[in-house]
Amino acid sequence: MSEAGSNPIYLDGEEWKAYFRNFKRSAFRLEVHQTYTMPAEAKTFRAFLAGEPKPEGFNESWHQTIRDHLAAGRTMTRAKIVRRPLTPYSRYLFGWGIPGNVAAGENYQIVDATGGLNPGVPEQDFWMFDEATVVHLNYRPDGTQINRELIQDPDIAKYLAWRDLALESAVPFSAYRA
Repeated sequence: MSEAGSNPIYLDGEEWKAYFRNFKRSAFRLEVHQTYTMPAEAKTFRAFLAGEPKPEGFNESWHQTIRDHLAAGRTMTRAKIVRRPLTPYSRYLFGWGIPGNVAAGENYQIVDATGGLNPGVPEQDFWMFDEATVVHLNYRPDGTQINRELIQDPDIAKYLAWRDLALESAVPFSAYRA
């Protein structure tokens, strides 16, 4: 959460979406939780668990965002920490979510932390834009998002080190899935 003494800045709606429209070079996400309880995904998550086929055009607007950034020379990278056995939510991501992101051009990396492997990264989800702006994604233990907090004057060297540690411990999604 925020540094002591500062007033937190929480991002939502168009203000939050603007970070994905306006970054100039790179967007990096560290995903550490094994379950995310996202209202927008509830229906498709239930369908996945019921064994239904993936809906046509699933997550297409996000895939178009990735393709647009890639075409403009910007990178989108994710490092997802997983532990086996995979949670139902991680199986949903592996089956329905991540393959489309990768096909659209996102560099999706998997860090397997099964057996207590500690890649040296925090237990804190975050996005880092242009190696300068950091937004923490704060969650309850059940995976429900609490808020998105813009970190004021972040120690960028620390976030870059965490990114690099995660990526050094990672394998591309396609290699992990195989």
